[in-house]
Amino acid sequence: MPAPDYPADVRQRLEADAREIIARYPSSRSALLPLLHLVQAEEGHVTRTGVRFCAELLDLTTAEVTAVSTFYTMYRRGPSGEYQVGVCTNTLCAVMGGDQIFDELKEHLGVGNGGTTDDGKVTLEHIECNAACDFAPVVMVNWEFFDNQTPASAKRLVDDIRAGRTVEPTRGAPLCTYKETSRILAGFPDERPGAVEASGGAGPASLAGLRLARGEAAPRVVPPRHEPQTPHEPQDRQAEGDK
Repeated sequence: MPAPDYPADVRQRLEADAREIIARYPSSRSALLPLLHLVQAEEGHVTRTGVRFCAELLDLTTAEVTAVSTFYTMYRRGPSGEYQVGVCTNTLCAVMGGDQIFDELKEHLGVGNGGTTDDGKVTLEHIECNAACDFAPVVMVNWEFFDNQTPASAKRLVDDIRAGRTVEPTRGAPLCTYKETSRILAGFPDERPGAVEASGGAGPASLAGLRLARGEAAPRVVPPRHEPQTPHEPQDRQAEGDK
């Protein structure tokens, strides 16, 4: 059966937003990714109705829209919680404790990978990389960083979320719900006070190469383990050889 349409008032509101998004692109089909975020912001995941909506506005087939929406992991395929808790289990985070955090959260919440708690608050999943290796192990909640986590701190984090207590990301903007996050990702302004100004920059280890390239710090020379030396010792030895 064809997917049902949105109620008339919802359709009218979404169309107005969609037209604004489409106008940003020289080719309408280029607007598909933000439009998928838009329909996800409406229902919390990309529904068959959302796929139909995107296809109709962009003159695409529903198969084309479905192919895109199922390729990218930021689009949910089914109902999920208000807060997506993603635990990095890629190599560095894993060996620093990410695997243990993920296993203990599964037991603590009583859900598996991609599962949602009974209260509809938290969806738990493992993520291959959060691009924050110098803060490993890292947990993200609705794509905001919670750095240097432990099993205990991660369990406190999800407990606070489920209890409705305020939690503050280590870096970046304050938390909002998954639907609100999706609307921001669709390209609409984040109007929360201070959210845009909040910093979510990389850590010192990630920026070391950039700082060296700018001449902001002297290069650090690591001596051989069997022979302690100062950073200037190789140059001094060369000078002695010239004599």
